[in-house]
Amino acid sequence: MTTVASDERARLTRSAALASISMALFLGALKGWAAWKTGSTAMLGSLADTSLDLIASIAALIGVWVAAQPADHDHRFGHGKAEALAAIFQVILIVISAIGIAWRAVQQLLSGTQTQAADDGIVVSTIAILGTFALLVWQRHVIARTGSLAVRTDNVHYKSDLFLNLGVIAALVVDQYLGFSSADPLFGLAIALWLAWGAWRAAGEAIDHLMDREWPEERREEFLAVLAKHPDIRGVHDLRTRTSGADDFVQFHMAVDPRMTIVQVHDLMDQAEARIAREFPGVEVLIHPDPEGLINETGQAAEELLPGAGDGQ
Repeated sequence: MTTVASDERARLTRSAALASISMALFLGALKGWAAWKTGSTAMLGSLADTSLDLIASIAALIGVWVAAQPADHDHRFGHGKAEALAAIFQVILIVISAIGIAWRAVQQLLSGTQTQAADDGIVVSTIAILGTFALLVWQRHVIARTGSLAVRTDNVHYKSDLFLNLGVIAALVVDQYLGFSSADPLFGLAIALWLAWGAWRAAGEAIDHLMDREWPEERREEFLAVLAKHPDIRGVHDLRTRTSGADDFVQFHMAVDPRMTIVQVHDLMDQAEARIAREFPGVEVLIHPDPEGLINETGQAAEELLPGAGDGQ
């Protein structure tokens, strides 16, 4: 992910959310007409999904707008978790959409209702595929620049829309041109399962953000390796990391020579923070200095840094 300034990040995430809203409005109108013309369950499911996409995209816009607000008196760590909340709301809507599509498909299987006007449905689905693909390209660009969780979750269900619209086309072709009348509801069920799987995956990351999950082990090791380059940092313990929206937070205890003065320790902490800022831009750091050899409240001494600590690179 390329790091960008907070105002640029806000602009990019808002543009992605507004593009999603515009696309949902356009596709909703097209699919509403096509669902009325064809009577297709797959098309109706596609319309229902697009309608929920609109609500989810509005939630994403609110989420990225709130997340972009600076820290204030009541939210000292910023508003980054607003993106995770927006993502959870989007996941709920995706699940509702999947359940609705599956229910309609089962009803059609039982009743034996057939589709009509396949040509109209295929044209609308093709337009939807082209429009959705263009939106996905822009969303991927924004995600690469900002790492936005809300935009990433939005991207999940719009990516599902590609398969959904392809499924609609396949269902109409097999149903009306090949004479297999159960194709439409079966494709509808497959689409519902795909949406549910996408929701499951998207929920995991949102929950990780809300629950302050630690950084991946590889990134923690990279962070310790940066500290290990300083010759006066004797050890690190109680390392804690978390991510909130676009912001990363790190806190740790740092073992230092017990003979150092307060001023020297303060200078060492400034140097450590400057080194971290170069290697991990935008990370907010909280350091607690301890004299080397101190036994902490858990009865353990400070953990060793990675091999090479104190080399002074």
